[in-house]
Order: sequence, then C-alpha cells, then structure tokens
Amino acid sequence: MRHYESTKRVLVTGGAGFLGSHLCDRLIAAGHEVVCADNLFTGSKRNITHLLGHPRFEFLRHDVTMPLYIEADEIWNLACPASPVHYQHDPVQTTKTSVHGAINMLGLAKRLKCRIFQASTSEVYGDPKIHPQPESYVGHVNPIGPRSCYDEGKRCAETLFFDYHRQHGLEIKVVRIFNTYGPRMHPNDGRVVSNFIVQALRGEDITIYGEGQQTRSFCYVDDLINGFLKFMASPAEFVGPMNLGNPGEFTIRELAEKVIALTGSSSKLAFKPLPADDPTQRQPDIRLARERLDWAPTVNLDEGLRHTIAYFEQLLAGRIE
Repeated sequence: MRHYESTKRVLVTGGAGFLGSHLCDRLIAAGHEVVCADNLFTGSKRNITHLLGHPRFEFLRHDVTMPLYIEADEIWNLACPASPVHYQHDPVQTTKTSVHGAINMLGLAKRLKCRIFQASTSEVYGDPKIHPQPESYVGHVNPIGPRSCYDEGKRCAETLFFDYHRQHGLEIKVVRIFNTYGPRMHPNDGRVVSNFIVQALRGEDITIYGEGQQTRSFCYVDDLINGFLKFMASPAEFVGPMNLGNPGEFTIRELAEKVIALTGSSSKLAFKPLPADDPTQRQPDIRLARERLDWAPTVNLDEGLRHTIAYFEQLLAGRIE
C-alpha cells in the first residue's frame, strides 16, 4: 500500500465505460492519479479521449479475467458488460468477467492491502417478490436463464467479496446499482433510455416490450457517482451491500412518452413480446444510503433526460468522435 503522499493512485477497471469514465473524471478532478483498465469490449476510448493527455491519467488495455500486477492505493471494480445485448453476446465470458475478474481484483487488493469497491447490480434481486427492494432481500433469480450469466455472475462476485472480507479482513465496499442513465451511454446497448432516445431522434418507432406497464427507476449518472464517492469514503466497517438508485418509479410507457415529448419526435409506440425473465418491477429502497451517507438523488427524470438527449443529438450528428 503506497500512501506516501496525499494523492492516491487509483485503479478503475471498466474505466472507459459509461459509469467508469464519469468516475475517472471525478477522481482526476479530486487530484488523484487514475489508472483506467478496460478491454474496450463495451467501453470506448471516446469516453476518455479528453483525459488521455492528462498527466495524472493512464489508460491500460486489459481484460480483468487475466491477473493484473500494478501498484495502487484503491481499486474500483466496474468491469463487466451491463446491458442484456452485450452480456448475452458471450455469456460465458460475461460470467468469467464477473467471477474471475472479482478473484483477480480481490487478489490484487489483498496483496496491496487496499480498499476495493465492487459495482454490483440490482439484477441480483432477479424478478423481485418484494417491492421496493431492500438490501436484506435475497432475490428471486433464475440460475439457468438467458440473463443468468450476468445475474448469477454478479451474485457470485458479491459472495467472493464478502468471503475475502471475512477470511482476509479485506476492506470492501459493495454497491448494488439500479438503472442509471446519462451522457456516454452506448447508443446500441439495448437499454431502455438509450434505445428510446436514439429511436426518437431518428424518428423510428419506439420499441416497448409487453404493454409497457413494467416499472423501472432511473438515476442520473452524476447522482450515482456522488453516491459511489461517499460510500468509498465511509468508515471501513460499513461494507454494504448498499442500494444506489433513484426511488422514483415510472412505467416503461411513461418513459417513452416523456422521451417523445422532450425530443419533439414523431415516433410511434411499437409493442413486442416481453423477453424471458424481464423483471416486472424494479425500485430501490435507499433508506440505508440516506441514513449512512446522507445521500439521495437530486436530478429529476426530465432534467436528466434533457442532458442525455443533448449528448445523443451530438453523437448522432457526428460531433462526438
């Protein structure tokens, strides 16, 4: 463990991804050195182009399923495809990324005696039978379905983190991320916010699965990263798991109608059958984050969508390389 100066050397795996790149921005702004490790399967250099020349930023093309030998004061493990389109493309590799990646990063943290953060997911709750979902809920997950590579991979990663904590005294922070959106989302990731915005801006039909009555909560990326930083800086004994997300609940149809209104699009709604194991409800219980971190989202859905739409307008117009 270095700690020979006030500036930390921070490793962010998945640092060129949607969430990872925003985290890198905030860590650089706070004065830290950042090593961004990413294999660029779903991440993009486009997300970190503005950081590549920065003296305190280093990009390392690396897959976390392989060991990494590096010095760092702190590790943030965000590496894993997070949208169904991407994680179902190579489900075996998705499971390896969650499980082998966790083993490799935990082994590194153990050697360095440093704190490590795990980006887990609300998908560990599966199709929940409790609503909203508190951290104490153990979930309702299909272990052999098409989404299992991600759901069960992340559940296994949580197991590994807590076993390293109990067995080796490792300082861990495990957060369960609920639907998050904002600039730098991948335009073809299949997630509902990016799908709807891209379809609306192109004047295409907006695809809704089922009748659009399934609900989701949508957290703007800046709010989520604020929660990350507060959690990582909290006392060592507070390890999680902890939900981070926006408890405001909207139906998928309501989201589609908001996107059409905010883009001024002429798009129509097109209904298709629900995919397998698609959760009918997803809403975080964030009482723990409120009590322990004094954290709650501040960006409402309309405001966040405006920022996100502006980004996609630039991207689709070719003004973002």
